[in-house]
Amino acid sequence: MPFFFFDPTMILLIPAFILAVWAQMRVRRTYNKYKKIASARGLSGAKVAQYILQQNGIYDVEVEPVSGELTDHYDPRVKKVRLSEYNYKNNSLAAVAIAAHEVGHAMQDAQGYAPLKIRHAILPVTNFASYAAFPLFFIGFFFSGGTSLFFMKLGILFFASVVVFHIVTLPVEFNASMRALKQLQGQGLLLSDEVTAARKVLTAAALTYVAAAAMALLELLRLIILANSRD
Repeated sequence: MPFFFFDPTMILLIPAFILAVWAQMRVRRTYNKYKKIASARGLSGAKVAQYILQQNGIYDVEVEPVSGELTDHYDPRVKKVRLSEYNYKNNSLAAVAIAAHEVGHAMQDAQGYAPLKIRHAILPVTNFASYAAFPLFFIGFFFSGGTSLFFMKLGILFFASVVVFHIVTLPVEFNASMRALKQLQGQGLLLSDEVTAARKVLTAAALTYVAAAAMALLELLRLIILANSRD
């Protein structure tokens, strides 16, 4: 998020910034720890993803590798679970947990999970709003005239849609992790102590989404305070 200049309202962002840094450190530390531990079953992330899809009667979703680290995601537009190359090929507890999580999104899609449908529907608007919100707001903030308040309010409205996206993302991600853990345990893909490790990996990842939502909410509050200061 661009800050443009320092003002007293920046203090509002400090707690969320600290949470975001801590969450990133924790997810990296947890991932690195459990990527070194192989699962007892020895199945790669790709094999686990394919197995869970088949066991749940989902045959129209492909599993493929994608470059980068922790770039794993599910694309509902083309029905593909994309796993980072390491997680695709390897059988570590981290790889298995993340693969199952992404399949959790595919299961949501197959079952018409409402929050996922909402997130996907508002994504194009959110992408545009995330780029336009700050320029619009600060055009109104820095310039005087009859339209300045209009631009600030429009910027706030655009950024509010970004906040909505972050809030909707939370149940989507938490639910995908719950589905993943249920499948890993119920299908016997991980032993009981391995499920505990998988839960730690997914909980650490979920904290990054919580931090992003907190940052967005506080940034929205900051914009509202700045706009009111012009009254």
